[in-house]
Parts: sequence; C-alpha cells; structure tokens
Amino acid sequence: MKRIDKLILGSFWGPFFLTLGVVIFIFLMRLLMFYIDDFVSKDLDLATFGRLLFYFALLTIPTALPLAVLLSSLMTFGNLGEFFELTALKSAGISLTRAMRPLLIVAIGISAFSFWFNNSVSPWANLKGYSLLYDIKTAKATLNLKEGIFYNDLPGYSIKVDHKIKGPKDSKNGDLLKGLVIYKHPTNGLDAGNREIILADSGRMYTDKDRSYLVFQLFNGNDYQEYSDNNSVSFTGGGVPNKGAQFMRNGFKDYRLVISLESFGIKRTDENQFEYHEYMKNLNELSTLTDSLRKDYTKTSLNVASTSRQYYNYQFKADAALRQKVVKDGKWVDSLVKKRAVATPDLAQAALSQAQNILSYSTSNVTYLTEKEKGVWKYQLETHHKFTQSFSIFVMFLIGASMGAIIKKGGFGLPVLIAIVFFIFLYVLTIAGDKYAKDGLVWVPLGAWLANIVLLPIGLLLMQRARHDSRLFDKDVYVIAWERLKRKWNERKSQQAMVVSQ
Repeated sequence: MKRIDKLILGSFWGPFFLTLGVVIFIFLMRLLMFYIDDFVSKDLDLATFGRLLFYFALLTIPTALPLAVLLSSLMTFGNLGEFFELTALKSAGISLTRAMRPLLIVAIGISAFSFWFNNSVSPWANLKGYSLLYDIKTAKATLNLKEGIFYNDLPGYSIKVDHKIKGPKDSKNGDLLKGLVIYKHPTNGLDAGNREIILADSGRMYTDKDRSYLVFQLFNGNDYQEYSDNNSVSFTGGGVPNKGAQFMRNGFKDYRLVISLESFGIKRTDENQFEYHEYMKNLNELSTLTDSLRKDYTKTSLNVASTSRQYYNYQFKADAALRQKVVKDGKWVDSLVKKRAVATPDLAQAALSQAQNILSYSTSNVTYLTEKEKGVWKYQLETHHKFTQSFSIFVMFLIGASMGAIIKKGGFGLPVLIAIVFFIFLYVLTIAGDKYAKDGLVWVPLGAWLANIVLLPIGLLLMQRARHDSRLFDKDVYVIAWERLKRKWNERKSQQAMVVSQ
C-alpha cells in the first residue's frame, strides 16, 4: 500500500465510525421516544433493556452505513481539497480516480458486508428485537396504588387506600397505608360476586427479596367472609341474600396477606409467532415464500371461474341438453303472444337475489386475490432491498467523494449539511418507492430501485465534473455567467432599437 492510500484511508475511518455511531444513537433515541409510554412503569431490568437496545442497534446499521460512507468520503476529499493536497496530487500526475481507488475498494467491501448483514444478521435481529418489544409492550405495569382509587390489576383483588405515605428507599417495611379496603373475588365463576372483604385501619406494603410476592401487613381490622352451602349465587337481583348463605367475621390486630406477582413482569412469547413477517426472512426463505404465494394466487384465480358457475342457471349448461328437443316455428307462437303476461314477483326476487349473490362472491374474490397479490409484492420488495441497501452505499460514495472534490471544504460544517440533504433524498425516495410498489402502482423492482435509479446518474455526473475540476459550487462562476447573460441581452436590445430607428 502506497503512502497516498494510507493518507486517504486514515482520513476516512475516523469520520466513518463517528458518523456511524451518531446515526445509530439518533435512531435509538427515536425508538425510545416512540415507545416511551410502553417502557415507563414496567420495571425493566438493565439486562432486558440492554438486549432491546442491542437488537435495535443492529437493525439500524444497514440504514446508517450509506450516510456514514457519504459523509466520511465527502469530508475526506473536502479536507484534501481545502488544504490543496488534491492540487499537489494532480500536479504530480496522480488523477482523481487514482486517488479515489482505495476508498472505492473500501466502499465495495462495505457494500458486500451490508449485503451479508441484511441477509444473515438483520432477520435474526428483527425476530429477537420485535418479539422482545412486543413482550415489553404487553407486560403489566408495576404496582402503583393511588389514593382513593380502586386498583384492579392484581388478578382476584380490588384494593383501595385512603392515604399513602411513601417509606424510605432503604426501608424493608415498605409504604405506610391508611384506610385499606381489599376485595377478594374469584377469578372463575365471576357471577358469584365478591365473597370476602378485608377492612384495616392501617398497614404496610412491600415485596419479598425475589420480588415474586407482594405482602400486605395489615393492622387493626376485620375480615368479612360469606359461604354458600349450595354453591348458588349469594345475592338475588334485588340484593336479598340467599337462604343458604353463611357469614363470618374475623377481627385481627396483625394480619399478613401474601399475593403472587406472577402476572407482572415480562413473559416471553414464542418467537415462532413472529416469523411470518418478511423482515425476518433471508433470501432463500423469501424466494420460497414468494413462489408459494404466487402459485397459490394463480391456482385461486383459475378456480374462480369454475366455482362461480353455481350462481348461474342457464349460461353454463351443456349444449347437448339444449339439443334434446328441437323447437320449430308455427301458429302456436302467435297464440302464446296473444296471451296476457302473468306477473311473477317470485321470479324477479329470485333474479335479484341471485345477482346480489354473484356480486358478493365477485367482490370477496377480488379482495382476497388483491390481498394475496399484495403479500407477493411485499416479499418481492424485501428481496430487492437486500441488494438495494448494499448498492446505495456505492452510490453514496460516488456522490460524497465527488462533492468533496468539488466544494473543497472539510470539517463538520457544509459537508454535514450536504450529506443530510442527499440522505433525506435517498430516504424519501425509498419510502415513496416502497409505498408505490406495495400498492401495485409501479412494478416492484422499479419501486425498490427507485432511489438508486435517481441518485446514480447524479453521482456519475458529479464524478465527471470532479474529474474536470468543475467549479460547480463557486459563486463567481454564476456571477460571471449572469453578467454575461445581461450583457448579451442588452446588446440584443440595442441592436433591435437600431433596426427600428432605421
């Protein structure tokens, strides 16, 4: 490796890893802001939260790589141009394309890594990340009793406290509660009503060391219970107790009520329930599913005509049935014409009903086939994205290196602004192409490759301008061009005035 290659590569890797880390951090903050309501009050441990951030950090790498390559290549050649190092290279007979060769090889290597990552790591990270996120979203919030409001998230219990005094964090006795009302009701046979109620003047609430059980230590209260001999409903509709009901009251000065917290916390769902999504498939699985869906769509569409014959009475009857009796002209036709038409409302109603059935059958089949076709489009789109995200890295390199050589500005000022503009353009075109492809408005490969189709010519044009030392972004070029245009316009007006005067 020559010294010029080491110089360029050394200028590239620093901004590349810095930009990659910043973009991953921004996308993770976006995730936290979007799901902040699902994270709060769930009592997540650091291991679970760390695993969630790790999975989604992996998912952001394919999106962050194009921006990192764009900005780092732009800054690299911008710094070389700003400090006249590109000028020195050209004066020594080294062309711009030769200077770009080491970064071109690196960009191709990053593209290959992005393809492998999209095909092997991203499906696994999608499955792990979104299944864990679903479990966090469906987990119950931690126990939070509010004053004067019944808390009903504990299965089999309804709890209300009049006043709640928060205890010290290092206290093992928990919070001090005043005026407790605890209803115990069965989780099965809800029509039996509440059979037990506990009233206490005060108490404390805390959990055990393993946080598996919630303990209420109650003071100075009564436990009211009702028993039924015949397992019938305790109260009638008018509120009168049944004859078989028996009541019992137990007074206490110190009573411990232990409740399991099994229903709280995160319960892992079987990950196989999420594998149907196209984001969680590699190329081989996507190809197999696409072929299967396409064959199913073709088979279903061909069966529509044959299954629809049951809704018609005459159109699909065999010709042999019509040729069994030959009908000839005669006087009997005139006699039938002279007869008065007999009203047949039942026949008209039957025809209307049959037409409605045919319309309903056709509409349902169109909807069903459309959804099947959209499923094929989604899997095809994800197959193309395995390649488009990798190729976009090469496109971003062309744009970034060429723009850096043209503007000759380094640092985090103008290059960052230009990189963000092109990345937003890439992102918007990608989203628009995906939407059009999923809705069937454009051909799926065209929608998937739309961003690269638009940006690749721009990159090649900028590369051509950079090779010829174009002053594309110099203000003086446009000022001189404007003055020249004004001068030609004034000369033309003066010539027209001379012709008119003559």
